[in-house]
Formats: sequence, C-alpha cells, structure tokens
Amino acid sequence: MNPITRRTILSLPLVCGLGTGVGYAQTKEVTIAHQDMIVPFRVQQAAGAVEKATGYKINWKMFGGGGDVIKAMASGEVPIGEVGSSPATAAAAQGMDVQIVWILDDINDAEQLVVSQKSGITKLADLKGKKIATPLASTAHYQLMFALTKAGINPKEVQILNMRPPEIAAAWERGDLDGTFIWDPVLSKVKTAGGKMILSSADVAKQGAPTFDAVMVNKAWADKNKPFVTALVKEMAKADATYKVEKAKYTVDSDLVKTIAKVVGAEPKDVPQALADYRFPTAAEQASNAWLAGGKDSGVAKAMANTATFLKEQGRITNIPADFGKFVNPEYAAAAK
Repeated sequence: MNPITRRTILSLPLVCGLGTGVGYAQTKEVTIAHQDMIVPFRVQQAAGAVEKATGYKINWKMFGGGGDVIKAMASGEVPIGEVGSSPATAAAAQGMDVQIVWILDDINDAEQLVVSQKSGITKLADLKGKKIATPLASTAHYQLMFALTKAGINPKEVQILNMRPPEIAAAWERGDLDGTFIWDPVLSKVKTAGGKMILSSADVAKQGAPTFDAVMVNKAWADKNKPFVTALVKEMAKADATYKVEKAKYTVDSDLVKTIAKVVGAEPKDVPQALADYRFPTAAEQASNAWLAGGKDSGVAKAMANTATFLKEQGRITNIPADFGKFVNPEYAAAAK
C-alpha cells in the first residue's frame, strides 16, 4: 500500500505561528470536527458511544472541508478532526503539532470526476476552458490537479472553481457547472441529475496518487488525553469491523443506513453504495507498516512525502519536512486490535 495523502491542502494561510502554542482546557469536554463522509462510525457517533465509553461531553461539529478543519485545529477551536490526506500533509508541512492516529477510510472509488452530459466532455483534454468545481485543497482538488498534470494539461487552462459540497450541489442544479470532482452525498446527487463519471479516485490511485481520510489530533492535547483518544479509535475500529461482517444489514430501509444518512445529510438510498465505494482498513492493518507503523517508512508517511512533493511543485506549499513519520502515530490503532 502506497497511499497518497482527502479532503482539504493547499496554501493554508492559517498556519502562521500555529501549532505548538495552541492551548486546550483540560476538561472532560471536547469538540470534534467531522465531515460528511459516509462511513460506518456515524452509527456510533449518533448513539453517543464514545461519550458513554469515556464520560466526556463531545460537541460534534460538521465542517465543509478539510481545509476548514485544519484552520479550526490551528486556532485551537478543536483538537481532533477528520481530514483528507492532502490537507493533513499541508498541515504537517506548515508546522502544525499534529498526528494522524486513525485511517477513517481508504477513499478507493468514493471520489469521482463527474461531468454534465450537456457539456460535451468525454475525456480530460475536453476540460480545457470548462467550469469544474471542487473544494479547494481537498483530496478531490489534489486528484484533479494530479490527473490533469499527468495528462499533460496545465490546470490553469481549466476554470477550477472553489466550492464547498453544498454549493456544488446548488450550482449543479442551476446548470452553472460543466463538471465537479466530489464525494458523497453530493456525488450521488449530481450523477442522478445529468452527470456522468469520467474519472474516479481509484483511477488516479493507479496513476500514483491514492488518497485516504484520517483522524488527526493535536499532539499535545492527545498526549494529555490518551485514554479518550484510545477509546475514540476503538469505537471507530468497532464500527468498521461490524460493517465488514454485517454488510448485508446496511440496507436502504435499515435503521443503520437511516442513521448514517441523517448525520451527514445524505439520502438513505445513496448510503449503501457510498459505503461500498470506500475501503475500511482494520485496526491490525493500520497498526502495520502498510499504514501507520514504521515511522518515516510507514505507508502513510511515505504517502504524505509523495503528496508534499507534488504540492510543492504546484506552489501550494513551500516546505517539505524531512521526516513525516513524526506526524503518524500507530499506538492507538495497535491498542484497538
């Protein structure tokens, strides 16, 4: 596994003097930043499983993209957040005191470049001059840029519009866009409203840029709240394991699917396929060198290094840390095995 680092990178101006000086009150209350990714853990999230396991009061706050999550972490608003591999890499490159402690999902086929059937677009070369929306600095944005560059197309020749998922859905409905690189729940909405997929994240992965979503923590906070982080990761691992062995129960009319849909704002009919588009590495897999273990030689650290190289070439970051291993911590996944 050689994942490349979702959701929301590039030029995060937020990180001026960030990282080490952020302080958090040591109370049994915490705000966790989550996004709209359709993953099994949403069931535990809705049920208050982590609260019951830890005694903490958790304020779950949904953000529109990884870039926004990173900004909130940099400001001290939240110490834990769900981010894509691209924004996670940018945060590390810009000096934040953060670590990846869990892989929420291997994005696999879950992000896609969808174009309007009225646009006349059938291949990447047809994107020149077209309006393509994606959340700035997201893994989708990263993959779009990577695919264009790989195809010999200057991204500047494409009108790449920075929009959050709900804005993309509205713009698509108005007919303002030629295409979008996006994930569910918006992905399903645009595909059922005249969109067709011409490239998936799995295709981009085969070209050398696989992506993932991760749980990132402020290291100083996590070090002082290890039992909580351990319990959080265990609940996430439990959710993924349950889905793996009971996948047949996640039907459109099931309470499981309805719960996930409610948390992220999706339609229940879109949830089963969205879940199937992701891959959820087990705790044992994550505690191995394929993902989180092995320091700078871990799969995640190598992926972040590769991502950083591309982002620097694109002028999105200016610094590449010598060792991304310090931004990856396998101990919580190991405890969840």
